[in-house]
Amino acid sequence: MEKQRNAHTRNSDVIEIDLKELSVIMIGHWKALILSALLAGLIAFGVRYFLIKPIYESNSLLYVLTKSTSITSLADLQTGANLTQDYLIVTKGRPVLEKVIDYLSLPEDYEELEKMVTVNNPTNTRFIEIVVRDEDPERAKAICDQIAEVAAAFIAEKMDQDPPNLVQGGYADGEPVTHGILFFSAVGAAIGLLAAMALITVTYVFNDDIVTPEDVENKVGLRVLASLPLEESEDL
Repeated sequence: MEKQRNAHTRNSDVIEIDLKELSVIMIGHWKALILSALLAGLIAFGVRYFLIKPIYESNSLLYVLTKSTSITSLADLQTGANLTQDYLIVTKGRPVLEKVIDYLSLPEDYEELEKMVTVNNPTNTRFIEIVVRDEDPERAKAICDQIAEVAAAFIAEKMDQDPPNLVQGGYADGEPVTHGILFFSAVGAAIGLLAAMALITVTYVFNDDIVTPEDVENKVGLRVLASLPLEESEDL
């Protein structure tokens, strides 16, 4: 009866981790931890360098005008805001982008170019921001400028409105917007280190080997009453 009660108590116990002992184990495996971090960092470096190309971004700004040359009422302001929302749709629409493809002889079709283009309206403004992302910074700028030009002409011709003013032409600082090789390598090394630490922790938690008298008490739930010394000539 007593044995059954002890067994039930042991089975219901929550697994406890001795952080001090686990830290000692981690230190003992420092070579494996460093090797895992280096290997994962090298893999991340290779993926970023050979498989992921840097992406560059160019953007331009259009300012929406109304038919009247000056804003005299709240209705004019509301009209300008409504036109801005309409122009957002037109700027990224198929007629505009297909003309851009023809003018620049782009290899992309409409669907592919659409994924490269983002059109925004900053809050409480009548600006239209055109953003183009591409692997070539010069090509991104050329596409951005062409979209702004074609969209302004299309609006004037098809919507019988004053064309938006080009406030800022395609601009790019030449820096990729995707994370660099150093960032990828650092993240990969961190993931490799954490994975190795997790593996060591799992191995430690589920290790049932009994080596010391303390292991008997901690893992079996029994106290050691006595121990026999090991002869030097006796094999372990």
